[in-house]
Amino acid sequence: MGFFSPPTEIASRIWVNLPQALGWTRRSNALVEKFIGKPAHSFLEGPAFDAAGNLYVVNFAFGEVVKITPAGTASILCRYDGAPNGLQVGADGMIYISDRLRGIMRVDPASGAVELHCGPERSAVGFAGLSDLTIASNGDIYFTDQGDSHLLDPTGRLFRLRPDGRLDIVMERLPGPNGVVLNPAETHVFVAITYGPAVWRGRVVADGPCDKVGVFQSLPGGYSGTDGLAMDRDGGLAACHNRLGTVWLFDRDGEPKYRVRTAPGAGSKITNVAYGGPDNARLYMTEVESGCILVADAPVPGLLTVGQRG
Repeated sequence: MGFFSPPTEIASRIWVNLPQALGWTRRSNALVEKFIGKPAHSFLEGPAFDAAGNLYVVNFAFGEVVKITPAGTASILCRYDGAPNGLQVGADGMIYISDRLRGIMRVDPASGAVELHCGPERSAVGFAGLSDLTIASNGDIYFTDQGDSHLLDPTGRLFRLRPDGRLDIVMERLPGPNGVVLNPAETHVFVAITYGPAVWRGRVVADGPCDKVGVFQSLPGGYSGTDGLAMDRDGGLAACHNRLGTVWLFDRDGEPKYRVRTAPGAGSKITNVAYGGPDNARLYMTEVESGCILVADAPVPGLLTVGQRG
């Protein structure tokens, strides 16, 4: 990004401290320690809003889905035996989760009941370990299968699950695919490439793999890179830069316009981001080290997800 003017900085603030709000004092399992190098009370990911303005996040460390009301009151919606990594609310109001160990899960927000929606047996190649997902207006679910892929082992994939159950690979040979989001017209899909670090962009093809795949933007440095993504209503992209305590805001052409910084008292591992709040004009971010939900004012309101539209 060195060819561009320095982006304007935006400060964030702590909205909800989940360990404090929920009394988390426990320490996590070996799977989480593999990702962050030490035991932790939580590993927050997958922020997404429903039509009523409730925010849902997953706690990868303990197989939990957390519900946070617009007033900031947090509660555990459900716990199950899995490793939830990404979350989106569907047009049907159901919660869909990309689970690293199990596949795509579905949660009833009214009862907290959890069921398997799409397991690895549905794919001829199986799943290596799912990361994130997004849902198109026609109900197609795009989800990344990261596994342990990286620059020297570019075996990550992007899948598309149709409402009729058809499952196909739309991108492959990806070095660490992570966050995924569609542009407002749903003609192109953006994928965070953690070990690029970069964001790739491909044209959606109705009955085949994406074509015209290229690099939308490359991020500067850091030993862990692009994570969660979110789209604004003008086609601009919010991209988390994990371990740098940053969310970059790019315009629709890929120019970095703003840099959202982590809040005082929070850590540097911002994993994911979603637009919400009044007029959908705030950015809500999950931060791993502190277990906090951060919030910042967005210069451009976010694109409403299918779950927010209801």
